Amino acid sequence: MNTGAAVLVVDDDPAIRALLRHTLEGAGYRVSEAGGAAEALAVRAAEAPALALLDLGLPDRDGLDILPQLIGAGLAVVVLSARDATAEKVAALDLGADDYVTKPFDPEEVLARVRTALRHRARLAGGLGDAERAAAASLVRFGDVEVDLAARQVRKAGHEVHLAPKEYALLAELAQQPGRVITHAQLLRTVWGPGHEGDVEYLRVAARGIRRKLEGDRGPGRSALRNEPGIGYRLDLARD
Repeated sequence: MNTGAAVLVVDDDPAIRALLRHTLEGAGYRVSEAGGAAEALAVRAAEAPALALLDLGLPDRDGLDILPQLIGAGLAVVVLSARDATAEKVAALDLGADDYVTKPFDPEEVLARVRTALRHRARLAGGLGDAERAAAASLVRFGDVEVDLAARQVRKAGHEVHLAPKEYALLAELAQQPGRVITHAQLLRTVWGPGHEGDVEYLRVAARGIRRKLEGDRGPGRSALRNEPGIGYRLDLARD
C-alpha cells in the first residue's frame, strides 16, 4: 500500500521508533520521528504530517498535554502507550484521539488503525470530491447491512429493518465515524442528551437490540458493533 502520507512517530524509546519506522515505510508511508513532546511540536510545525503515533510517557511532558495541539493542527492521532488504565484511554479519546493502542502492540494492527484514522480525517477535511464525499457520508455498509444516513433507513440483505429511535441514533452516530472508538460519555451525550453520561446501561441495551436485529445470533465478539470494555464502541466495517 503506497499511500505517501506522512506519519510522525513520537516515542522516547529508539527501538520502538525503529520498529514503527520499518513497519510504516514498508507500507508506503513517509516517517519522521520525535523523542519528546517539544521535538514533536517542532517536527509537526516544520513537516506538517498527516498523522501522529503518540506515546503518552514522554520525558519532557505528558503526551496528553500535547494531544490537543496536534489535533488542533489537523493531525489524526493514534495513541500508542503502555498505560492500560481505562481512565487514561477515555481521557485520550475524549480529548480527540482517533484511537488508542496498548503496548506491546502488533505492528499490523497499528497499520490498520493508521489507515482507519487517516480515512476518518480525510472525510472530515473533505479530501474526497463533492459527489464521492456525499456518497461516502450517506451510505455505510458492513456485511449484508446498509445504513443509509440520508434516508434514515437500515437495510439487511436489501430488506428494510426497523430500529427503535435510540438504536438508530446510536448506529448512525457510529456509522458517521466508522472504525473510530467513541466513548460512552460522548455517545450518551449525543444520543440521550446532557445529563445521561453515566447511564451506560442505556448503551448496552441499544447495542444488544442493534446486534439482534441486524446480526442475529452472532455474538458481540464477532459483531461489527465492537465494544471496547469500559471505554466505548466502534463500528468495524471490516467485520463480515
